[in-house]
Amino acid sequence: MKLDILAFGAHPDDVELGCSGTIAKEISLGKKVGIIDLTRGELGTRGSAEIRDSEALLAAEILGIAVRENLNMRDGFFVNDEKHQLEVIKMIRKYRPEIVICNAVDDRHIDHGKGSKLVSDACFLSGLRRIETSLNGQSQEAWRPKVVYHYIQWKNIEPDFVVDISDFIAKKEAAILAYSSQFYSENSKEPVTPIATKNFLESIHYRTQDFGRLVGVEYAEGFTVERYLAVNSLSDLR
Repeated sequence: MKLDILAFGAHPDDVELGCSGTIAKEISLGKKVGIIDLTRGELGTRGSAEIRDSEALLAAEILGIAVRENLNMRDGFFVNDEKHQLEVIKMIRKYRPEIVICNAVDDRHIDHGKGSKLVSDACFLSGLRRIETSLNGQSQEAWRPKVVYHYIQWKNIEPDFVVDISDFIAKKEAAILAYSSQFYSENSKEPVTPIATKNFLESIHYRTQDFGRLVGVEYAEGFTVERYLAVNSLSDLR
């Protein structure tokens, strides 16, 4: 299956928190979108890897994702080396996306920055035909996405561009809340973590609201880029 967009997250829920409004919008426009989770988030304080598996499937169903896979890398301990790059390359060559979206380049959780660089490097290497990979016994052809974008996570990184998600904020928040074991619940007996507070959930809403305010819409998600953005004319900008 060829995808238009392939989104990567170091953990299940990274993509939902960072760019699920944009994903929902692109799907509404007829784009095929997939998600690849690098780890199962097994080191998370709340819930379990098995619970996260179920939550990830529910979130994917809410968003209308075409396919979701997990590479079962070690949460907290995966590295950006040849072994891990080849696993990501296999996914890029399998789905042949035009656009890849991945973790923030710099963030509080060490896996986010590592995952960002791992995926970015793999996108480049995937285009080199002398790197040979196979999947299910079939040799894969080289493929390099046209662009790599990075969503914004814990840190307030200045975006290079924002996407209007005003019509999709409800779907974004529903996809996030699919991870009920991870986020704030008044009746939860689980330990409190930085993302399991009422303030954190509210921050997701007001960040999208603030990005929207700055560009004259209700809600928006921000992204950073690896190279200059190009437009055909000034009228393409709003």
